[in-house]
Amino acid sequence: MEIIRTISWMKETVRQARAENHVIGFIPTMGALHEGHLSLIRRARVDCSRVYASIFLNPTQFGPNEDLSKYPKTFRV
Repeated sequence: MEIIRTISWMKETVRQARAENHVIGFIPTMGALHEGHLSLIRRARVDCSRVYASIFLNPTQFGPNEDLSKYPKTFRV
């Protein structure tokens, strides 16, 4: 497992994988990983030669009465 921390790093990683003719699977998440995410990852590992999952908690997806600070976060660095 590799943790990619920037958009430019991710773009370069995927560009290189595509140049090597890898089939890419991508599972976008907002963190709070659960069995549904893991099921998608397992399926992508069958169908794809490279699998990436994003863990991005986007504050703009929360409305004024929704509490971003209480959203479950399963991955912290």
